[in-house]
Amino acid sequence: MDSAQERPEPTVDPVIGGGDDIHFGESGALLTYGGYLQLPRLLSAQQLESVPPAHDELLFITIHQVYELWFQQLLHEAETARDAMADGQLWWAKHLLHRMHVIARVLIHQIDVLETMTPQDFLVFRQKLSPASGFQSVQFRELEFLSGAKDRAFVRRFRGITDDERARLARRLGEPTLWDAFTGVLGARGLPSDTDEEISAALVAVARDRANHAEVWELAEALIQHDELAAAWRARHVTMVERMIGTKTGTGGSSGAAYLSSRLPLRYYPLLWDLRSEL
Repeated sequence: MDSAQERPEPTVDPVIGGGDDIHFGESGALLTYGGYLQLPRLLSAQQLESVPPAHDELLFITIHQVYELWFQQLLHEAETARDAMADGQLWWAKHLLHRMHVIARVLIHQIDVLETMTPQDFLVFRQKLSPASGFQSVQFRELEFLSGAKDRAFVRRFRGITDDERARLARRLGEPTLWDAFTGVLGARGLPSDTDEEISAALVAVARDRANHAEVWELAEALIQHDELAAAWRARHVTMVERMIGTKTGTGGSSGAAYLSSRLPLRYYPLLWDLRSEL
């Protein structure tokens, strides 16, 4: 029998089409789970500094690496949401902002895992961390800048970051924020948005006529939800630090919990908060 007759017909995905020979399951052997996720590389990235190894240092490293992965995802979603607003795709922007809300709640609840580590267990390896500090998280600052809280002082204060990281922060300082994109939406809908006074008046008009401005109102609510969850994370972070190290200075040289407490009043979108007083 001709060998060609023994071969099965190519599998054609009705969505992909094209007659590609697609194999599902291990019989295809084209890509593995571990290879796709680069698990050998990922799972070897937890390098403990303590000698002998402190039991809880692995937990500490893992939690913070997971945070950085989520920060990367949040930046990806925030950039796309901003660009979607600029393109008039408000439904897509709202969807991505909602995803950011869900991720933010995960970040808050991750602190519960970190708090299973006692202060005594943390002190076993804490001195090995100096001068590294969460204050140096470039992605976290990028997210704040992209959300609307730009502060050039952070770039000047950062020590030990790479030229690439410094360039990323400089780029964020120069590019539009989520708030810029939102005020662009107001302008595209014929609502004055050149000054804070005009934006405030436009927001009041939107809030009082949701029948005609439903999409804009929902987008405003999605932004303030993003702001509120960021504030909730900062507050939860402060109490965790106080529980773990009290009033000690941070490993990066900051005042620790005192510095974190000073960031609690931060608001990405103060005009959206002020709107509540006008209704």
